[in-house]
Amino acid sequence: MTYQPDEEFWATGLSAQTPVGIAWKCMRCAAFIPGEAFAHGPATEAPEVLHDRQIRDQIIIRVLSIERAIRGALVIGFAFLTWQLRGSQDSLEQRITSGLPLLKPFADQIGWNIQESRVIHVLNQAVEASSKTLLAITLALLAYGALQLTEAVGLWLTKRWAEYLTVVATSAFIPVEVYELSHSITFLKLGALLINILAVLWLVWSKHLFGFNGGSASAHDEKLSGESALTYARLMTSEFEEVN
Repeated sequence: MTYQPDEEFWATGLSAQTPVGIAWKCMRCAAFIPGEAFAHGPATEAPEVLHDRQIRDQIIIRVLSIERAIRGALVIGFAFLTWQLRGSQDSLEQRITSGLPLLKPFADQIGWNIQESRVIHVLNQAVEASSKTLLAITLALLAYGALQLTEAVGLWLTKRWAEYLTVVATSAFIPVEVYELSHSITFLKLGALLINILAVLWLVWSKHLFGFNGGSASAHDEKLSGESALTYARLMTSEFEEVN
């Protein structure tokens, strides 16, 4: 990860002349890499560089993003199936089984009995009430699905607002998962609840949300980008030279 700053102060400290020509210091490991820098520009526009725990944290964030994307797609699929129930005698379970044929075997594999789902049962009762209720449920499912997809995109791009949104939205729907567990306990439901609780706790603490663990000031100090990334590279080199 080499970068050539326009400012002479930074460029001098991050480059060296070698027998094979100029070499630029990697902002991640502080090693000098022969050849032209990968990119150049103002120091404040240097690319973001992740180190150690930050790399692990990004992997966890990306996994959460994928999980939110899958959940959002499924919820939007449920919304479509729910809307198709207008004027039909089929139940939501029947629509799920026939409309999403791949979901039923998957649900069987992970131990999710669609017919015994308390939430699906409540949706069925609501759907049978009136067409206005059906429309309201469809819109609610679409909104929730869109929320999940928004979280997925924001988390993938490592946006701080997405971390806040994920914590708030996940916490708000934990009571629904507890309600499902009150009817029947399965490894899938229990696992999903534990994952969501751990995800909320991890995001709040690791990402310094809502003032915890040092708050936004600590989060800003941990983010290596621009001059901070260049400074990190210079410090890494100084420490290496002292050791050797």
